[in-house]
Amino acid sequence: MRNRLLSWVPVLVWALLIYGSSTSAFASPQTSRILVPLLHWLVPDASPQTLDLVHEFARKSVHFVNYFVLSLLLFRALRGANKGWSRRCALLAVLLAFAYASTDEFHQSFEAGRGASAMDALLDTAGAVAAQLVTWGFLRKWRQPAPAERAHD
Repeated sequence: MRNRLLSWVPVLVWALLIYGSSTSAFASPQTSRILVPLLHWLVPDASPQTLDLVHEFARKSVHFVNYFVLSLLLFRALRGANKGWSRRCALLAVLLAFAYASTDEFHQSFEAGRGASAMDALLDTAGAVAAQLVTWGFLRKWRQPAPAERAHD
């Protein structure tokens, strides 16, 4: 039971990191003050429009990656001691990630400089789905066939 509870600690920590990044401290004007000058330093010939576009792409990529990781952690916690891929755990991980993304967008609607976006929640969910597809592919490729399966080869 203790190990089962401990498997949820990374989920909680990651969810708190996502929650923290949803505050006004990480609104677009704040992140652009750091990222745009860095991008300009890396690519001095880039136009301001290009730098703004890359900044926006980076911000949206963070949505995808955050929920990709959350979905992996949820799958791990839901699966518990079981090994291999579980459709039930994968679907539940995606549903929980979607629910958290929706509540996170709602939370952002109360933050100065932030706003709720259904498109961001869908992007978050796409990250969660991608994580489960990668997990399925990885576990399917690397799983050891059962003795009965080896006999049929």
